[in-house]
Amino acid sequence: MKLIDLFSPIVGPAGLVTDPAALRAHNTDWRGRYHGDAELVVKPASTAEVAAVVRACHEARIGIVPQGGNTSQCGASIPRPGHGEIILNLSRMNRILETDWDNDTLTCEAGAVLADVQNMAQRGGHLFPLSIASEGSAEIGGVISTNAGGTAVLRYGNMRSLVLGLEVVLPDGRIWNGLHGLRKDNTGYDLKHWFIGAEGTLGIITTAVLRLFPLPHARATAWIAVPTPQAAVSLLGHLRSRSGERVTGFELISRMAVQLVLQHIPGSRDPLPEAAPWYVLAEMDDTDPGADPHAALSSALDQALEEGLVLDAAIAQSEGQINALWALREQISEAQRLEGISIKHDISVPVSRIPAFIEDATERLQEQFPGIRVVCFGHVGDGNLHYNLSKPNQQENTEFIGQTPAVNRVVHDTVDRLGGSISAEHGIGQLKVDELARYKDPVALELMQRIKGTLDPLGIMNPGKVFRATTG
Repeated sequence: MKLIDLFSPIVGPAGLVTDPAALRAHNTDWRGRYHGDAELVVKPASTAEVAAVVRACHEARIGIVPQGGNTSQCGASIPRPGHGEIILNLSRMNRILETDWDNDTLTCEAGAVLADVQNMAQRGGHLFPLSIASEGSAEIGGVISTNAGGTAVLRYGNMRSLVLGLEVVLPDGRIWNGLHGLRKDNTGYDLKHWFIGAEGTLGIITTAVLRLFPLPHARATAWIAVPTPQAAVSLLGHLRSRSGERVTGFELISRMAVQLVLQHIPGSRDPLPEAAPWYVLAEMDDTDPGADPHAALSSALDQALEEGLVLDAAIAQSEGQINALWALREQISEAQRLEGISIKHDISVPVSRIPAFIEDATERLQEQFPGIRVVCFGHVGDGNLHYNLSKPNQQENTEFIGQTPAVNRVVHDTVDRLGGSISAEHGIGQLKVDELARYKDPVALELMQRIKGTLDPLGIMNPGKVFRATTG
């Protein structure tokens, strides 16, 4: 039986994508690194349809690649060529089903776009705090499946902290209903955590209950020049000692990252008159309408300037200026894409060890690969750095990219020695399967594989992602 004949009775013509141009888009990740060959994209419109599709795949032993906004950084949402897998895209399931303002929760389908969830929460006087560069296209199921972090983890946590309940279609087509908006439920294992960050390898998230917070009424944002990463870490402690949880964002950005944005993104402007080796983008907010975070941030920076932690700073004076500062940070990935291919790393270490990582990894890489260009930026408040490497000359860069395994060894060995993780928020996908096997604790890896084997014994759920596929 042809694939289209298997799924057409379930989802109908509106739920099938067969157009070659549309298929190419679904089969290619946004960075253009991974290319699949799925001949069919199935787009169910309800949990019942998802369950029926999964049952059909289970019976026919067809691999399923879950996909939302297709903003994955590690190829998790792209099928493997030559394996006959289908893409199960949940973008049609995009409804916000319920808002419970008294319980501070919002329930939505997996295909709901993150920005739409943020806007709905705001209309109800609430905040959904997850903020990432791709929030205009990333979908809730995807950000849960990758346990996305973003710029507000310092105060609100990553997606694991923001999900109260889930509905999941299991690999055999059964539906697990865990849609509870509870803060306390001590009735055994908390099953939702098996699926958060699992990258679609254990089941298909179809609906989620999300945790909301009070909407801040005032905020202050500053672009701060600092001499070193150590000064940035010390500045973070300085701000938090004075303002505590009001510090919601604290991003470290290298000068090279800023230069790429200024070069490739029209309308970008340097916030300070003189260049510095490093910058911090810091933000404070407060739910008290009478609070003045602008004054608090200004006072803290004045003291930090006297102590030598800060070289210069510009505090935004309007919402437009705030947005412009954040655009500099959020456009770094796009500027890198326009610049060309680089070897990307999404690592985390204890906050106190960030300076040691940057110094040690950069020194070792420059010794082995003279002339490399380091683009380093990330969420220093939670120890997460995006540490990306390339060479300015295109021909030299092509040769450099060919040495990715050796580069990864330097970076990931340094991370491991400092007690960190090779993946902070992007996941494993296809990109880091071998790296996970190398660095993950063997007992932890065995337990993960046992869970996978128990829930998905046929290996049809996103095969080849996180682990090497043995079946499916």
